[in-house]
Amino acid sequence: MLQLTENATTIVRSISEQSQGAGLRLASNAEPDGALSAALVPTAEAEDQVIEQEGARVFLDQGAAAELDDKVLDAGMDDSGNVQFGISLQA
Repeated sequence: MLQLTENATTIVRSISEQSQGAGLRLASNAEPDGALSAALVPTAEAEDQVIEQEGARVFLDQGAAAELDDKVLDAGMDDSGNVQFGISLQA
C-alpha cells in the first residue's frame, strides 16, 4: 500500500482542509509513459482505494493503486510556493 512521508501528509492535509472532506486523487493515465494525474476532489470515487493518514486523504484509482502499491509519496514546496510530489520505492 502507498505510504506517505511526513511532508506529504502535512501538505495533503493542508490542501484538503481548505475543502472539508476533500482529498488528493491520483489516477493513472492512458499515456504510455505511466504518468499519473493529481487533483483535489471532494470525495473518492466508488472504486478508489482510500488512504488516510493523520488527517491527510489520498484517493487512488485502480491503476494508480496497483502502480503505487510498493511506493512512497513525498511532497515539498519549490521556490515559488508550488507543491511538487515525488514517488520512490519503499525501503
